[in-house]
Amino acid sequence: MNHAADDILNAISAANADLSPLLEEMTAYGRENNFPIVGPETGQFLRTLAVATGARRVFEFGSGFGYSAAWYASVLPDDGEIVLTDFEEKNLERAESYLKRADFTGKIYYEVGDAMESFEQHDGPWDLVLVDHQKSEYANALSLARPELTENAVIVADNILRGPVSPSDLRGGLHGEATELDENAAGIIEYVRTVRDDETFETSIVPLGSGLAVSVYRV
Repeated sequence: MNHAADDILNAISAANADLSPLLEEMTAYGRENNFPIVGPETGQFLRTLAVATGARRVFEFGSGFGYSAAWYASVLPDDGEIVLTDFEEKNLERAESYLKRADFTGKIYYEVGDAMESFEQHDGPWDLVLVDHQKSEYANALSLARPELTENAVIVADNILRGPVSPSDLRGGLHGEATELDENAAGIIEYVRTVRDDETFETSIVPLGSGLAVSVYRV
């Protein structure tokens, strides 16, 4: 990261409120164990999206140990619902241990296994959807979630600008240039192309963390 990017990140961090003890502990756990988390700046952004949309029901395609969910759990209403998914049972057990301490009285479901299968086991509609699982399945998750979104729902995809795909690869892929990419990078490019070209979504790429594609469903 260059000095200008460092300055921007530091400014964003300074503008955000201090972490709660729970989020401070979860952030430390992620960093100490080299567990990929969205980080405080992206977490605060997700929390803001939940407030702005009045989200009540949230589905996560990929949850890890519950870091993202901990950010917006406390701003969902008392009758809110969150569905967490992960292939690793131990991750969701840790998520449950953390989220029991969150200021949230709604329902939380912990689904071990394939997030796509878990999605089909829960009825919509959904107000906020986070896509952060196998990158090759991003576009399929979008297709699956689209009919189950409320009006003005927000779907957020993580890892758009870093990780399996670089900004130059993304730019080239979206311009139709031939590039040799692995299936994860190709999956992210397919996702961005699909949501960009769907007129029912209004999409922006937000350069927080590993990069977010934020799409509002405007039926």
